[in-house]
Parts: sequence; C-alpha cells; structure tokens
Amino acid sequence: MMALVVYNDLTRKKEIFEPIEAGKVRFYVCGPTVYDFFHIGNARPFVVFDVFRRYLESCGYEVTYVQNFTDIDDKMIKRANEMGITVAELAEKYIAEYYKDADALGIKRATVNPRATHEIEEIINIVSRLIETGHAYEVGGDVYFDVMSDGGYGKLSRQSIEELQSGARIDIDERKKQPLDFALWKSSKPGEPYWESPWGKGRPGWHIECSAMSTKYLGKTIDFHGGGSDLIFPHHENEIAQSECANGCQFVRYWVHNAFITIDKEKMSKSLGNFLTVHDIREKYNPLVLRYFLLSAHYRSPINFSQEGLTQAQAALERLSNCYADIKFALETRSDAANTGEELLNAVKGHEENFKAAMDDDFNTAGALGVLFEAVKSVNVYLTENEAVDKDALASALKFFDSVNLVLGILAADEKAESADDAKIDALVAERNEARKTKNFKRSDEIRDLLAAQGIIIEDTPQGTRWKKQL
Repeated sequence: MMALVVYNDLTRKKEIFEPIEAGKVRFYVCGPTVYDFFHIGNARPFVVFDVFRRYLESCGYEVTYVQNFTDIDDKMIKRANEMGITVAELAEKYIAEYYKDADALGIKRATVNPRATHEIEEIINIVSRLIETGHAYEVGGDVYFDVMSDGGYGKLSRQSIEELQSGARIDIDERKKQPLDFALWKSSKPGEPYWESPWGKGRPGWHIECSAMSTKYLGKTIDFHGGGSDLIFPHHENEIAQSECANGCQFVRYWVHNAFITIDKEKMSKSLGNFLTVHDIREKYNPLVLRYFLLSAHYRSPINFSQEGLTQAQAALERLSNCYADIKFALETRSDAANTGEELLNAVKGHEENFKAAMDDDFNTAGALGVLFEAVKSVNVYLTENEAVDKDALASALKFFDSVNLVLGILAADEKAESADDAKIDALVAERNEARKTKNFKRSDEIRDLLAAQGIIIEDTPQGTRWKKQL
C-alpha cells in the first residue's frame, strides 16, 4: 500500500508524510489581506490546500486547518482612507466578500480563521520573548528582528544572508543593524490604528502575525504550512526565523507552495489591465469551472489562465457532470440486470486504486482528474452496451464519483436539488411532454427555447425526459 509522499520545499525533495501526532494533522495556510476581492492568484492556494485538507480527511486524519485574515497593514490603511471608512469597516466588508467567493468555489470553512487584530496579545508576547532572548531590538518604538542572531536564516530560500541582501528590495533604514532586519512591531503614525504595547502605541508587522496565530491555534511545531511560492521569501523565511528563535524548536515539518498563475502568458498585474478577481469570473462562469481549472495542473507547475483554458475546463467539467448525472438517472430509471456488471466493478476498483496512487504522489490532482475521465469512459461504455443494468455495479461507480468529489469538490452535490425554481422547470417539462404527446410541436418547441434561454438543457431519452442546468 502506497504511503502519502509530499514534496517538502524545506528539503527540496519528496518525503513520506509522517504526522507529528498519530491520526492528526496541523495545517496552516496564509490567507488574504482583506482590502479587496481576492484574485485568481490567491484562489489557487485557497483551492489547492483545500484539496490537501480534504484528501487528508478522506485518509482518516483529523485535520485542524487554520487560515488567517491579515486585517491591518499599509495597503489596508491606504484603501480605507481612499474609501472614507475605518480599517475595521474595510476588513468586515472584504472578509464577508471572501466567504462569498470561497464558498462559491467549494472551499471548506477553516477550523479557525483568526484575524491579526484579534491576536495582539499573542503577538506582543512573542515579540517580547524575542527581545529578551537577544533576537530582536527596539528602536524608537519600532521593534526589529536581528537576522544575524539566527544561524539558520535563509534555509527555506536556500540563500545566504549576503545573497538575500543583494537580491532583495529592502527599505533603507539606518536605525536597523542589518538591511535584512525586518519589523516585528511598527510605531503608529498620526491617524493610523494602534494598540498599546511595551514599546508604545503601534501595530504588528506582517510576518509576526502568522507566527503568533499558528502557534496559538496549532502549537509550536506544525505539520504543514502552505502558501504561494511568492511567499517563500521574505514572508515564510521570516516566519521560520522568528518562530524557531522564540520557541526553540522546529516550526514546520512540511513546507508546501503552489506555483504562479499567468494570464495569457503574462504576469497578472493591475497596470497591464489583466487583473482578474474571482468575483469577476463568477459573473460569467460557474465557479466550479474555475475550481476545476485550478486543479487541472499539478500545484507545483505554473498554470496559464486564458479564455480558451476556461472554456476547455467548462467542457471537461460538463463531461464529468453528465456522466455523474447519467449514473444517477440510470439507477432511477433502468431495470435491474444482476451479474452483468463484473467488468465495470473491476474497472471501478482499478480507478479507486489509481486515484489514490495519484493523490498519494504529492497530491497530483492532474493525475487524479485523468483517472476520473477513465472512469467516465468505463461508465459510458457500460451504459451504452447495457439497456438493463447491474445496479450494484453502477452503485459502485456512483460511490467512486462521490468519494472523488469529497476530495476534489468539482461536482455539484446535487445538480437537481429541489427548489421553487426547479418546481417551475419540472412543470414546464411536464407541459412540454404533454404537448409532444398531442403533437403540439409549436408549444413543445416554445418551451424548449424558453428553458434554453434560462440555461436549462432538455434531454429526451428512452427512459424519459430529464433536464439539467448548463455550467
């Protein structure tokens, strides 16, 4: 039986996953800075690590999943001033918008979504400990981490302090001992939000927030820490330094980072006008199409977003959704022919093993989707060749699709969930069927066109008429 293997960015190699505590996983993911709608670059880690979590849970682990909100920083202060509202009001607005977009993308709610501004006491305690142990120093109300005090600094990005110093964009501040020293606490400027501290009025630096929140909710050493590859330096490098110097032990066992997204083969940026938010995409596409697209490449591979790519993802997801619906429809409408499905049962068993093998190989969602399409082929061949079906065999295929969906989250839980709108559609479909029986084809066509305009597709089959919503 294959074990779960993970590519660890700290060691730059694949390793067998071994949790700190048997049966439990402590997982921290860097969340959004809540000053705007989140964009598709943010969406990739949110979706990817949601799948990591789902797969670990499907393997029987109890996962404590923490994803923070950065709700105080320079961008937030600037945006709040532009909008004429407080930073706290800005945060409330975009945290609510985050949940709308994340829920639409099928991202499970985190065990905890801590906010930086709610963890000030924890942050002050860690900063105080770093000062006491000689790893940080205070200058005029600002507190900086002393990178030279940490002999392991640079181990995640695999660069020396000299290399990092020459290649980094660093704010020149003559009060710092070294240019790479970074702020743990910032003294407040006039008109900015602030909190009382031993060093005067101020607010936390960006990096210390994540160390404080992961330590509080997950402990001093955690299993997984995820984020985009752009966070390796300086954010995650600095998290390691301050956490390990404060706590005297390893901070993270497995560092996992997703690769970048380009848009039409160019880096996404507001200046190029190719900056796309999930909020924008949801206005034109079913959000599960975007989720499928983000999982269609291995998380460590760059992915290029384009209209063509999204259209292809939509077509692929429709094929999966159609097969999923076909299985359910066949179970409801076709007669039972026991002992005709041995070949399908064996195929499904193979698909189950191959899906697990793909996911165990560093969460290879692209490979896992390939297995799912093999299952579609097996099911389609069986349904085409057998008018009466072996319901046990078909039920095993449905169970496979359901178990895969618990991990990938790309298929609507029930495409035809009952609602007031669905009842109206059912009534129109029934009226159309009656019109066809009485050869009133004009009315039949009118109803088909009316439903098509609402994105409803009608399918007439030997087992009866069914409808589905277009993706």
